[in-house]
Amino acid sequence: MEGIYPDRPATSSRAFVTLVTNADYALGAKALINSIRATATSADIVVLHTDVAEVQGLDARLVRCDLLPTSDAFNLAHARDALHARAAFTKGGKPPFHTPLDNFAKLRLWQLDYERVVFLDADTLVLRNVDKLFDYPEFCAAPNVYESVADFHRMNSGVFTARPSTMTFDNMLTRLDMPGAFWRRTDQTFLETYFPDWHGLPIFCNMLQYVWFAMPELWSWDDIRILHFQYEKPWQEHDKADMLRPLIDLWRMYERGEVPDLSRMPPSSP
Repeated sequence: MEGIYPDRPATSSRAFVTLVTNADYALGAKALINSIRATATSADIVVLHTDVAEVQGLDARLVRCDLLPTSDAFNLAHARDALHARAAFTKGGKPPFHTPLDNFAKLRLWQLDYERVVFLDADTLVLRNVDKLFDYPEFCAAPNVYESVADFHRMNSGVFTARPSTMTFDNMLTRLDMPGAFWRRTDQTFLETYFPDWHGLPIFCNMLQYVWFAMPELWSWDDIRILHFQYEKPWQEHDKADMLRPLIDLWRMYERGEVPDLSRMPPSSP
């Protein structure tokens, strides 16, 4: 499997997969892995990672991966400053460790030796068992809802279902780096284009943190399966921290290895 280097064999045909490209996301992955373990899943947990020393202590199968062999023109167009200048983030603050070009390494999961994969960004938490997602088809993702119902037409690539295939991976590389290619939201825009008939998951399978204060009528602790800290991260100091305090406290519990009682979480309110 050129470009990926597993540290040990797979033990299941199914896997939860995340991506770590720097020390900050390794910290996020620690809490994510703890949250998945707490659901008593039988699937493998895999950390795809670039050369990041901090992943060595994580309780997961580690698969080192190369960045994709994209052209110089593609790399220049998707470098942080160039991308943010062309397609600025206006709804929230991307952290200083956000490196857009690294996001495309997510496509390496199609090279993995599994039949079925559920991908989870390293800034997510799994609050309840979601093994049923392995039975969903490729490609399923939730809408990018966090501000209004207008968001329902866009996909969020922080959680999705996939079927690894070298044929699919090779085809993706051909489509990805076409002359003049510019993927406004990196892997998210590419995957939405590559799978134009993507199947919609319920927002509870990828509940974005801004819903907590922007659309509280959608928030239901009884229903949320996966919580996603889009934009600002729970391990950062940031200007929305006070508004998001209950969610940050929840993340810190998982990061410490505790299993929170979700029935005691406070309700969202406008």
